[in-house]
Amino acid sequence: MSNVYILEPPTSAKVLLQTTVGDIDIELWAKETPKTCRNFIQLCMEGYYDDTIFHRVIKGFIAQGGDPEGTGAGGESIYGEPFKDEFHQRLKFVRRGLVAMANASPDDNGSQFFFTLAATPELQNKHTIFGKVTGETVFNMLKLEDGLIEDERPVFPHKILRTEVLLNYFDDIVPRQKEVPEVEKKKKVKTPGVK
Repeated sequence: MSNVYILEPPTSAKVLLQTTVGDIDIELWAKETPKTCRNFIQLCMEGYYDDTIFHRVIKGFIAQGGDPEGTGAGGESIYGEPFKDEFHQRLKFVRRGLVAMANASPDDNGSQFFFTLAATPELQNKHTIFGKVTGETVFNMLKLEDGLIEDERPVFPHKILRTEVLLNYFDDIVPRQKEVPEVEKKKKVKTPGVK
């Protein structure tokens, strides 16, 4: 066993992503990164990531998702504003299969996250590591870099179909209610056709 795994603290929460490349099990460091994990778990519970794409892929580096717009410019946290980075001395970008927050600048975290596809030490203390892909599902995660990619955007992007919280560290999370726009009742209109 590599020393890398001995350095990492034990995980305390678990989420399942059902994707177009198969299931991806993610174990979370909720004790070490509580604000980040609370945000991620609540967004998963609310179905926020359902039917979103992995909009950015850099082969041998990262696969990024979590933007409901699919552009890389969208997404928001449960806190209503970007939240601060949470760095932990025992969580380091030394291997593939880590899950971290994507941000544009320090303390600018929302909903976007990425998987590391290799060791990425240049990201240390720039992005909050909050989880790791576990078991055989790491091979499904690696499939995210398959396919045609132009300017870091997949031509046919893979998608998160749905999420499921398997082990919730925070027993006080209550999913927010979605605001559903009121739909006007339309009169039934007969359409021309063959009878």
